[in-house]
Amino acid sequence: MTFHPDSLPDLTGKVYIVTGGNAGIGYYTVARLAEHGAHVYMGARNPAKAATAIASIKELYPKSNITLLEMDHMSLSSVVAAAKLFFSKEVVLHGLVNNAGIMATPFEISKDGHEAQWQTNYLAHWVFTSHLLPLMLQTSKVVPPGSVRIVNISSSGHMMAPSGGINFADTNLPNKFNARYGQSKLANVLHAKTLNKLYGPSSPSAKAGEGEIWTSSVHPGLVESQLEGRVESAAQRTLLKVFHLFGGYMDSDTGAWTSVFCAASPLMKKEQSGTYFERIAKAGWQSGHAKDMKLAEKLEAWTKETMAKEGFVN
Repeated sequence: MTFHPDSLPDLTGKVYIVTGGNAGIGYYTVARLAEHGAHVYMGARNPAKAATAIASIKELYPKSNITLLEMDHMSLSSVVAAAKLFFSKEVVLHGLVNNAGIMATPFEISKDGHEAQWQTNYLAHWVFTSHLLPLMLQTSKVVPPGSVRIVNISSSGHMMAPSGGINFADTNLPNKFNARYGQSKLANVLHAKTLNKLYGPSSPSAKAGEGEIWTSSVHPGLVESQLEGRVESAAQRTLLKVFHLFGGYMDSDTGAWTSVFCAASPLMKKEQSGTYFERIAKAGWQSGHAKDMKLAEKLEAWTKETMAKEGFVN
């Protein structure tokens, strides 16, 4: 499919949240939605950097309506607080882009007791989404089908998940460098498919008139960033530089186009809800684990139980 953000309709009156929206593809996702009139909440943990990013977007698109939503994915209580703050400001939510993420970081345990990539990339987004779902379902009842959407940014790195897909015995994976990232990105894909099963066009919720949400997961491709300085091994840094040399990278704006398509384009069809997309706006190749709905059910049950036990969801 050929897609360009310029084809988006007027989004005036629509409200979106983009986590990790102050840099990289998140920045351009915010910019492209705001360019077309949407009110976009930029999820970010650093208010100063977010303010700079918002000012920069407003230089590009002076009529942009962007609001900072402070949140730190390494603190699940911060994520819950951000959701509650959003509720105090808005009565509708048309789109959520779960974009924030980290990659190839040294082993670290958050104050909540979870490995950094597992929490930042997956758990925080699961908690945030869970709190926002009632409002999104409510919003969907008064707009045409397909107007309310959730996008999870994943990666082809989901193929590096450990044997079995998710290591429920110890999700921290202390001695599995690549598998830690792969597991978190696989969880993003499975989460999107679970949401589609529960709330997508063919779900009992949609058929009963209780709300319809279209979902997707996205592999944006190799996007210009500072990844070379964040990986742990010289071999990985060299590999990334080779991709760069031979054109494997794209600029951050182009890297955001698939996210924008999934969040707001009328070109997306209901049959595509639940799809794992890659650049640009086409169905991508997934691992066997990413297609395993029994694994998705097990992950959802584990996450719901764990997050409820820790007090982050009811």
